Amino acid sequence: MHKTNEILEAKDFISSKTNIIPEVGIVLGSGLGSLADEIEDAVTIPYEDIPFFSKSDAAGHANELVIGRLEGKKIVAMKGRYHYYEGYSLDEVTFPIRVIKALGAKNLIITNSCGAVNTDFNPGELMLITDHINLVGTNPLIGRNNPALGTRFPDVSEVYSKELRNLALDIAIENNITLQEGVYGWWSGPVYETPAEIRMIRTLGGDAIGMSTVPEATVAIHSEMSVLGISCLTNMACGILDQPLSHDEVIEVAGKSREKFVLLVKKVINRI
Repeated sequence: MHKTNEILEAKDFISSKTNIIPEVGIVLGSGLGSLADEIEDAVTIPYEDIPFFSKSDAAGHANELVIGRLEGKKIVAMKGRYHYYEGYSLDEVTFPIRVIKALGAKNLIITNSCGAVNTDFNPGELMLITDHINLVGTNPLIGRNNPALGTRFPDVSEVYSKELRNLALDIAIENNITLQEGVYGWWSGPVYETPAEIRMIRTLGGDAIGMSTVPEATVAIHSEMSVLGISCLTNMACGILDQPLSHDEVIEVAGKSREKFVLLVKKVINRI
């Protein structure tokens, strides 16, 4: 479990670089970091400069914390994330979420690029996460609980805020953006899923599959934050189409979805 003194040390370092107290935190996934370029009055801090932060070696992750203003709101954005599959512990993976909460953010928008399991979905579409399935067999809250950070047994009946989901759906309709809704499955990676595993995930009720998001969302709920999850569906999951998967494809399709992704998230932030 995260240590309060480490969280405060990281928070104090970041606060020494800016006087902005963020209202909203954003985690930007593979190929989606361009939203951070829209932030005004931005202060950019490399992860490697922040106490106890780690960094990702995955393509499409800039490893920068960006603080500023967007759509009239004070924002802190993770331009890229690091992952469990890179060998980091779940404490390390989710540490920035604790710091974002300590900085003052009450709302957290978590984004990712992932594969579509639901055959009614299409690459390039966005999916609103309604719920998730933890397929990894571990949890970021395992270990001694720090009551200063949250309760021992947090309720997860509504991880992804219904209020924020309804807001996102309204905005999508107003702006003619196709916004699917579905259950996100967390896969450890770094290998993609086999066709048999995808059939299993579909049977379990998963609509999309990816290698992030669930640890951060779990810690955000433990921290009593309101969470909105948005996935960019970059490919059909393994076995649905007769073609191999690649991370280059993920980055390419995420880039093509940039305009509608940025529009949706900006308008959500404006109306939070």
